[in-house]
Amino acid sequence: MPDTGLDRFTDLLDNTVCIVTAQAGGQRAGCLVGFAGQCSIRPPRFVVWLSRLNHTFRVAGAAESLAVHLVDRGGLPLAELFGGETGDRVDKFARAAWRPAADGTPLLDGARAWFVGRITARVDGGDHVGFLLDPVEQSPPGPAPPADLLSLHDVRHVRAGHPA
Repeated sequence: MPDTGLDRFTDLLDNTVCIVTAQAGGQRAGCLVGFAGQCSIRPPRFVVWLSRLNHTFRVAGAAESLAVHLVDRGGLPLAELFGGETGDRVDKFARAAWRPAADGTPLLDGARAWFVGRITARVDGGDHVGFLLDPVEQSPPGPAPPADLLSLHDVRHVRAGHPA
């Protein structure tokens, strides 16, 4: 790929990462996501970008909602599981404590905060697809200082579990 200079810019960013989970057709899936953020205030909207190569992308394609989880730095093993393993080969939910949301979407017990969002649109972004979410359920409020949350730099060592 030609060097556009964008990597030099994005390497300076240290965005918070999240774990996204989905369920559809009797399957559960989840992955570590580095591209996500609030995209509207009124109405409140959030977008997560999932790689087309990812098992979670395939399950999310049939899902009605996704759960987005924020994890503390102490939750690095959870991020390594959901970022470094692929649901094509491993049942990540057999290795992590979780419970179903009201609509059945998996909620990870090790998350600092989470919300479930109804998928209102899917946006082609190239090798990733954006899932536009309308929040419908969320974790109880609690302190979550940004300095304590996992960031891109914390997980740079995690090799993606999905095939390249």
